[in-house]
Amino acid sequence: MANLEDLTRGTTVKGILPTQNVTVIDAKWHGSDVVELTYKDANGQPHTEILFRDREPTLEIVTAGRPWSFDGDGALLRLVSEAHRIRLAHLFDPLLAVHTSLVEPLPHQITAVYGEMLTRQPLRFLLADDPGAGKTIMAGLFIRELLIRGDLQRCLIVCPGSLAVQWQDELFQKFHLPFEILTNDRIEAARTGNAFAEMPLVIVRLDKLSRSEDLQAKLGQTDWDLVVVDEAHKMSASFFGGEIKETKRYKLGKLLSTLTRHFLLMTATPHNGKEEDFQLFLALLDGDRFEGRFRDGVHTCDVSDLMRRLVKEDLLKFDGKPLFPERRAHTVKYVLSDLEAILYKQVTDYVREEFNRAEALANDGRRQGTVGFALTILQRRLASSPEAIYQSLQRRRERLQKRLREEELLKRGPSAEIDFGPTIDPDDWDDDFEDSSSDERERQEEEVVDQATAARTIAELKAEIDQLSKLEDLALRVRRSGKDRKWDELSKLLQNSAEMFDAGGHRRKLVIFTEHRDTLNYLVSQITTLIGRPEAVVTIHGGMGREERKKAEEAFKQDVMVQVLIATDAAGEGINLQRAHLMVNYDLPWNPNRLEQRFGRIHRIGQTEVCHLWNLVAEETREGDVYLSLLKKLEIEQKALGGKVFDVLGKAIAGKELRELLIEAIRYGDRPEVKAKLDQVVADRLDQSRFRELLEERALARDSMDATKVQQVCQEMERAEARKLQPHFIASFFLEAFQRLGGTIRQREPKRYEITHVPAAIRNRDRGIGVGEAILKRYERICFEKELISVPGKPPADFVCPGHPLLDATLDLILERHRALLR
Repeated sequence: MANLEDLTRGTTVKGILPTQNVTVIDAKWHGSDVVELTYKDANGQPHTEILFRDREPTLEIVTAGRPWSFDGDGALLRLVSEAHRIRLAHLFDPLLAVHTSLVEPLPHQITAVYGEMLTRQPLRFLLADDPGAGKTIMAGLFIRELLIRGDLQRCLIVCPGSLAVQWQDELFQKFHLPFEILTNDRIEAARTGNAFAEMPLVIVRLDKLSRSEDLQAKLGQTDWDLVVVDEAHKMSASFFGGEIKETKRYKLGKLLSTLTRHFLLMTATPHNGKEEDFQLFLALLDGDRFEGRFRDGVHTCDVSDLMRRLVKEDLLKFDGKPLFPERRAHTVKYVLSDLEAILYKQVTDYVREEFNRAEALANDGRRQGTVGFALTILQRRLASSPEAIYQSLQRRRERLQKRLREEELLKRGPSAEIDFGPTIDPDDWDDDFEDSSSDERERQEEEVVDQATAARTIAELKAEIDQLSKLEDLALRVRRSGKDRKWDELSKLLQNSAEMFDAGGHRRKLVIFTEHRDTLNYLVSQITTLIGRPEAVVTIHGGMGREERKKAEEAFKQDVMVQVLIATDAAGEGINLQRAHLMVNYDLPWNPNRLEQRFGRIHRIGQTEVCHLWNLVAEETREGDVYLSLLKKLEIEQKALGGKVFDVLGKAIAGKELRELLIEAIRYGDRPEVKAKLDQVVADRLDQSRFRELLEERALARDSMDATKVQQVCQEMERAEARKLQPHFIASFFLEAFQRLGGTIRQREPKRYEITHVPAAIRNRDRGIGVGEAILKRYERICFEKELISVPGKPPADFVCPGHPLLDATLDLILERHRALLR
């Protein structure tokens, strides 16, 4: 600002003409507030203009006779240069995503992201490391690195429905990436009619997308910087009768491939043993190379430039030691009491008869499949506990009686045909409901089990209800007898097994898996009585909300008083329980993949102890015999091949195949020739040479991670740590810039600060440039160093670093103000 009195002859003035400075020739006053100014412009042309006092704020004296005055704001200049330096932090910090995320990555994760993925532009890649290697961490690091480098605005993650919440939680907690899950409500509430266009960071359930043509049409109108597909092996295609048989999921994969610049597929099982199917799968990444049918000797290809595979045994920590400890499985056999054996025989006879009646529904495949599903659940509950089978029989009888009353009111007459209730999708049963979350799966089971029936007339329905009433009475007798041999075995294990106690005699933490909520409630009661402390037992099941589940998980991991976690397969999904190394399968799942998934809850990164698993199996029962022969064979092969057998168990005997074996055992297990055939199938499937083949196949296109490579990664990380933009510089810039923009911040603990006021200018800027999480009006604590996020007895702090919305908005405003001054 300059006063009118400063406009003397020879002075150079800025602000009279919009784009250039002028030189004063003469200034003639008219009174005290008006001056008639004669000046010449940059071209030497003279001009005359009358100026009033109100023009003073827009005028600036440059310096008599010189265009540069060097009286600019030095502090602002320093802030602007620091802002540019922070913006370009990734150029001199090759591991910026690691230093700005709440993860401590392992050597194999560093090499995957920085050695394999970031170097490929554009990325078309298959990440095929083993389960538990932390593929979500690798994807999160990659997304964050692209985001910081300005190479990513829109990202789509496609995963099975049961994993969507886990993805959302991990990406937010570890990388501060605010992904939204696409829900029906979000689709309907879309302002533009296309939710995909409005959501820059989104997670979609695989089957929700693959089964909806409407959603795919909307997806086709958008484009993405990165698409990540988890459990990508589900997008399979195969050759059948000389033609390619494409599944709905495979067609979705082809669509996604056309909509994105970077395409990342993630699966631990990329190869199903058929080379032609594998090449069809790779065609999703590179259609030109893998198009057409594979022929031996003609089509051979090196896929090392498209995929990376590391197996558990190859994974090392930074000290060169193996990442995963040893794991051991034990089989605990028990024999049913006389009364339990009678109940088992009568319920199994009922299930078998109903299966035979369901077969007569051959013209209605969906209904036939639904009845079959309901009967297998009933049989599994029979094997689970007296409580589970009693409750199931009671609920089924009550639901069918309700149906009977409705049908009698509507139709009259015993021969009148009845309508069938809800059915299930055969694809869901084949997949073992993998795309449903645990609570959806449990809800579907309840709905179908309680009312799916093969009865076609009112008379047949009445006969079935009579039979159920007798079975319910018998189950009640077993329940009241207090004789439960399965619980007796678990009780002995809990009290007498040396592994259950540490050297000081204190009980170690234990995870118990059951398939059914009734059994879970029963075990809570029994174990609480045995231990004598209700607070020692916590549960996780599908009916619990996310917060409740998280609370139970944290209590089990952190509270020394909590010793036992009893869970349904809801805890098999995305919950990490490596605080324990002991596990009991109270109920065995009918899907071998679920067995590995459960064991993977404790046998994962961070586990330091040898992991023990006990499987409880009833002898002299039909499905028990199949499982005993399977587990016996597994123990023999485990001695020869180690814990690796669990990694390929799901491939040695598929979930659908095992289910069909168990159903055959229930229906025809009393025939000696069928029993011999079933034993032979198990022996063939779990043969040592077959296991060796599968383990070798697992090693195909496999990379290795030796101690030398780990040492190299370690040195690179140390160099990056030294070269990175140190937190001190970010803190120094932010504290000064934030206060300059009108913010209020003060130090509360050493290097930790409280923000009591975030100015509207910063919050508004974030709405314009942010990609997700909004800036708050105040922050209880912030810090600039990872180590200071958690301080005992103090509130947790927000970690402000490149990529944090608060820092990004501040940087943008400082740079904009500088540009305005230059103008």
